[in-house]
Amino acid sequence: MEVRQLRALVAVVDAGTFTDAAAVLGVSQASVSRSIAALEREMGVRLLHRTTRHVALTPIGERVLAQSRRVLQEMAHLAQIAAERNEVRVGYAWAALGRHTRRLQKAWAAAHPGVPLVFVQVNDATAGLSDGAADVAVIRRPLADARFAAAEIGHEARFAAVATDSSLARRRTLGIEDLARYTVAIDPRTGTTTLDLFPPEARPRAVRQTLAVDEWLNLIAAGQAVGVTAEATANQYPRPGVAYRALRHVPPVTVRLAWWREDPPPYLEELVESARRLWKGSAVERGERVGEETGDRLG
Repeated sequence: MEVRQLRALVAVVDAGTFTDAAAVLGVSQASVSRSIAALEREMGVRLLHRTTRHVALTPIGERVLAQSRRVLQEMAHLAQIAAERNEVRVGYAWAALGRHTRRLQKAWAAAHPGVPLVFVQVNDATAGLSDGAADVAVIRRPLADARFAAAEIGHEARFAAVATDSSLARRRTLGIEDLARYTVAIDPRTGTTTLDLFPPEARPRAVRQTLAVDEWLNLIAAGQAVGVTAEATANQYPRPGVAYRALRHVPPVTVRLAWWREDPPPYLEELVESARRLWKGSAVERGERVGEETGDRLG
């Protein structure tokens, strides 16, 4: 069975005749006829009813057609992935690399002018690795999947996100216990916050699950919830109505780059080292200053 045979079947059904299908495919009518006949021989079933004026699918042909369309779509997707190898696509689910994102892109463009470094947002646990949308992914929660490898590039302080008209926004820093009497918005799929972050005696009053960063920010701006997030969010998502405040006495967030273990992307080692250089000595040590600057901007 060959891909051209599946293409011929789809073209005949879509075009309505063998002649029109041949014109669409840019081949002869005889070539289309041979492809369909060969496909039927290999499958051992008749796929098309032929008359002098039109063709119609048999019941089994309907099923084969549907599967053929899926196969051709997957082939097109694979071709697209191969075509995009002239760029390195970095997936992220939440906030990319925060204030390091633009710095890394500019440094990369200077070193590799013909190979763009493109950041793409994919809100799933692998940040686009699993479906091929990304060559490498920014990960802030461990990937429990042996198919992927990862390298640590740095750590980030955690911040509380609160409404600017909240009493919490009037303080420069907050403790995790200060959030206990509020509803906390949590993204259970890709977020860095879980209830384990809160001590048993200071669990939040309620939890509101969210599915994306915009939904999370809208809830907080409206005063319907508070949030806990990594430093990158505070830098990448300034939002009217939302103030970010550094959190005290909570563990930092580990930031990693991940990739397919059996198919590492081009320039992987250089990308990891470049990210580490940008991160070094900046995240946790500067957390309080970033919180103050962000709060001043948003408050």
